[in-house]
Amino acid sequence: MTRDEALELRCATGSDVGRRRSGNEDSALATAHLVAVADGMGGHAAGEVASAIAVDAVAELDARLAENPDLAPLEELAAVFTQASTVLDERVGADPELSGMGTTLTVMLWQGRGFALGHIGDSRAYRLRGPEMTQLSRDHTLVQSLVDEGKLDEETAAVHPGRSVLIKALLAGQVAEPDLEMHEAEPGDRYLLCSDGLTDVVSIQEIGAVLGSTDEPSDTVATLIELANEAGGPDNITCVVIHVLDSADAGDGNGVAEAAADDSGATSAGDSESAGADRS
Repeated sequence: MTRDEALELRCATGSDVGRRRSGNEDSALATAHLVAVADGMGGHAAGEVASAIAVDAVAELDARLAENPDLAPLEELAAVFTQASTVLDERVGADPELSGMGTTLTVMLWQGRGFALGHIGDSRAYRLRGPEMTQLSRDHTLVQSLVDEGKLDEETAAVHPGRSVLIKALLAGQVAEPDLEMHEAEPGDRYLLCSDGLTDVVSIQEIGAVLGSTDEPSDTVATLIELANEAGGPDNITCVVIHVLDSADAGDGNGVAEAAADDSGATSAGDSESAGADRS
């Protein structure tokens, strides 16, 4: 975030393998300008490879922003998805055992008084503004498409056995088609990026209550991971929480960089299946 703007950010990241997984195939990143969550898919550790490739592409954008913070945000995010897709193709070409690997990717590029949001798959981005919890991303799942067409209601969709069947993700051999949009932020906003290891087992009402009641982003992350594990922890759980503050209340220094250092920037961690497959 540029230093002459009136907003500051505080951020924390966390990831947990869950209670029913032997490995962690999510990746997360938090820097002064970027936050991201990726949920990998594929056997033979391919999911871990895929999510790391996606986050590496985000990290390369961070390096470019360090040299030029005024880059066009939507164009740069689109390039991240294209780059990640290209690297996935190259890795599968070099190692056929990685065939079928892919990943979700949800990323925010903060610039000025707002952010660009890039998204593909079913990891999610939420905003809590006052009492209102809003999902900013749209799940690229078969069930969500049925909801959009009016063939399924939200309540049924939330417990549908096929709710994790992806129709779009970052996959080798496929052109990346992310959702890209700009958002304005306000002091007091709280944001959450997370893998579906959280949202599949913890209600949005519970998530919103935690997001609004804890003062420290790191406490929010820890509580959300604990809730997911208490609900059975069937998948890896990864969360990035951002508090937006007025600079007059935030103190000196960049809040994102400071908080990210507490919980680590890149974290390897949730298991997804390929597009069109049931992520059970």
